[in-house]
Amino acid sequence: MASTSSLISAASRRLEGKVALITGAASGIGECTAKVFAHHGAKVVIADIQDELGHSVSQSIGQNNCIYVHCDVTDESQVKNAVDKTVETYGKLDIMLNNAGVIDEEKPRIIDNEKADFERVMSVNITGVFLGIKHAARVMIPAKRGSIITTASASSYIAGVNSHAYTCSKHAVVGLTKNAAVELGQFGIRVNCLSPYGVATPMAKATCKLDEVELENLLNSVANLKHVTLKAEDVANAALFLASEEGRYVSGHNLLIDGGFSIVNPSFEMFQYPDHDQP
Repeated sequence: MASTSSLISAASRRLEGKVALITGAASGIGECTAKVFAHHGAKVVIADIQDELGHSVSQSIGQNNCIYVHCDVTDESQVKNAVDKTVETYGKLDIMLNNAGVIDEEKPRIIDNEKADFERVMSVNITGVFLGIKHAARVMIPAKRGSIITTASASSYIAGVNSHAYTCSKHAVVGLTKNAAVELGQFGIRVNCLSPYGVATPMAKATCKLDEVELENLLNSVANLKHVTLKAEDVANAALFLASEEGRYVSGHNLLIDGGFSIVNPSFEMFQYPDHDQP
């Protein structure tokens, strides 16, 4: 029987011996997840179009545990190459995290939205995910195991908080996740997605034209769960659960990381305490 200390050690490195490929891992949630996965024992491949940042993150993790590969997820040959490079370098692929995504300029009126902008968002956010799932499955099916995860969004299940294109793309991610989970379950492959509330990532800050404090204050002002701010690390830890053996029977699931944002209509203000009545 394993000793308590050995069990604790195993629990502290929940991805020991695993190999993970993460798209969009040069910054934001992807970068944080790459570091969390590596901390828990995984070999990590960072796939991104931001070459300088990608190499920097890879070097910070360490050349023995991480490599960088240039990958535009809208180009199938580059996605295929990223998967093949992962297998060539580390011998297998256990975890695929489709994290690369873009946000378009918010134009509330659909008549002001351009077809080209809509198609660009869909190309990265859903076609790129389709290609990631396809080529991960290609190498996972013979192994009869694997965990495929996609970063979705609160916009995958609630409307009116983001653009038409972005909201549409994230709803599509959930549908593709469920369909792929049904198909790939017969091969022992799990397929899930993560839907976080707003996080002050570099992309979000640039889109909103706010610094980190300003954006977090804005998000916290309309959040349901108070006195805590959602960070990239929280999303990374959720991905860790889905990637690890602790989530080994979870598939076809959209894991909401939203502090209850999606379950309430705040306009009713039913449970608001008057200031003088707060415990």
